[in-house]
Amino acid sequence: MAWLLVVVAGLLETGFAVCLKLSHGFTRLWPTIAFAAFALGSFGLLTLSLKKLDVGPAYAVWTGIGAAGTAIYGMVFLDDLVSTLKLVSIAFVIVGVIGLQLSGSAH
Repeated sequence: MAWLLVVVAGLLETGFAVCLKLSHGFTRLWPTIAFAAFALGSFGLLTLSLKKLDVGPAYAVWTGIGAAGTAIYGMVFLDDLVSTLKLVSIAFVIVGVIGLQLSGSAH
């Protein structure tokens, strides 16, 4: 259950990063409100998950999902540049997160 919280928190991290861009420096109301909701949800779920999980692997999964998810969302929906190097780098982030997870979380 704790890992599910981390995954959902990572997806919410993607949401708050995208809304941060869409808020244009907190000058647009609804993206700013969505940013705050996603950020509170993300940090809240991560906090709950850390009651059961080691901080290193949990944080790596959270940030990995957020970083990869945000980059992918930007390329698909926000016309961010798509390049081979960017795609390979996203793959390295995912492989690194999996490696940390497989390295032996005690729980």
